[in-house]
Amino acid sequence: MVKFILRRFLYALITLWLISTFTFVLMKNLPGDPLGEGSERIPKETKAMLLKQYGLDKPLWEQYLTFLNNILHGNLGASFQFPARTVTDIIKQAFPSSLELGLIAIAIAIIVGLFLGITAALKHNKFGDYTAMFIAVLGVSVPSFVLGPLLSYYVGVKWGILPAGLWKGPSYKILPAIALSFGTIAILARLMRTSMLDVLNQDYIKTAKAKGLTNLTVVVKHTIRNAILPVITIIGPIFVNVITGTLVVEQIFSVPGLGKHFVSSVYSNDYTMISGLTIFYSSILILVIFITDVLYGFIDPRIRLGKGGK
Repeated sequence: MVKFILRRFLYALITLWLISTFTFVLMKNLPGDPLGEGSERIPKETKAMLLKQYGLDKPLWEQYLTFLNNILHGNLGASFQFPARTVTDIIKQAFPSSLELGLIAIAIAIIVGLFLGITAALKHNKFGDYTAMFIAVLGVSVPSFVLGPLLSYYVGVKWGILPAGLWKGPSYKILPAIALSFGTIAILARLMRTSMLDVLNQDYIKTAKAKGLTNLTVVVKHTIRNAILPVITIIGPIFVNVITGTLVVEQIFSVPGLGKHFVSSVYSNDYTMISGLTIFYSSILILVIFITDVLYGFIDPRIRLGKGGK
């Protein structure tokens, strides 16, 4: 098992290095000037001072080595848009809101999605199955940027059930979390239904029933436990996808998250902000996938033993 974990950790480090390198290369090839529009009107002395301040006057290879060294030391640099603030400071201030919204959304998605998937499988080709899959189809068909305004207008403005926007208290977080989780609910429900139906047709399930075990015992201890493995596999990427996909929802409901900083950094060619946020989100994705792989190895020993793990 130790070899399995170490190998996965090495893959994670290599992946992060590749992402950092590609980010650096693509960032340097962005059109426009990192000093912003109208930089040609900046006096040459001032421009040279700014380029030196951000290390842009050095050869490309030296910039790359400095870039990697800063990442290793947790230094994501100073923002071009906000020279007095570092990218790390901006992340510390804005990310908690994005993370909180993402955690609430993923919790709703897991609970509702698994419930719908299990119900659909146990009520196969019955009303419960049709209802759950109808909700799943809606989740796939209606994106968050459509559902968000609808929830904000009808539930928040017209009916006045919940706040239509802002980020002040628990009640303000319900609508954006629902809008963000709806698509994920559909994915988890369909995957859990398919996995449950496959497990229910296995011989060991029939054997368990023949031994006289109750339906509840068969479902909880045998069916769900095995059917949930494919769901666990994609929880990591879905978790990060939900957190990084808060951009539109944050704009609709005025959530003070990282979304606005990411968009503005692209428009203004804020190199440090672009690279910092990309690496930050990539690190979260890699970490979550690493944890998911390790957990999956514990749950299903065939994963690690099949690759020489111990």
